Amino acid sequence: MRTCISFDDDHRDQCLRACGAYAWFSVLFIVMLATGCAKHVSVAHAVSIGHSEKGIASWYGEPYHGRKTASGEVYDMDGWTAAHRTLPFGTWVEVTNLTNAKSVRVRITDRGPFVHGRIIDLSRAAAKEIDLIGPGIVRVRIRVIRAPASMPITSCVACTSALPFVAVLYP
Repeated sequence: MRTCISFDDDHRDQCLRACGAYAWFSVLFIVMLATGCAKHVSVAHAVSIGHSEKGIASWYGEPYHGRKTASGEVYDMDGWTAAHRTLPFGTWVEVTNLTNAKSVRVRITDRGPFVHGRIIDLSRAAAKEIDLIGPGIVRVRIRVIRAPASMPITSCVACTSALPFVAVLYP
């Protein structure tokens, strides 16, 4: 803990106020850090072959093409990939368009979608395969067909990169 040593009462009071503000700032910083990370961390859960979900699918393409995905892979909108909130990276799923029964098999490489009510974001190629491009969203069933070889551990990059700052605040 910091101590305020001063022979002058005015300077000692200023120092004590500064120490109090420092402590409140530290607490506020940690709270903001924790709540910010809570929005970005998605925990992959164990899956079993045959697990299925029904919901709305969408697709993503051009603005994200060539960028890194949450798994670290570079996104290829012409590949057979998808984003899911919780399925482990590397999981293969079969996505069936419930309006026309067309299906496609994709590998989970990213996190999302982050729009309420949607369960999966498909690459442009996968979306084209099940006639999703035109309407933009469609009701689907996803079914796990192959689990990843190993279960990855996901973490919040912001939390990890902020740890040195917390150490400075509380040496």
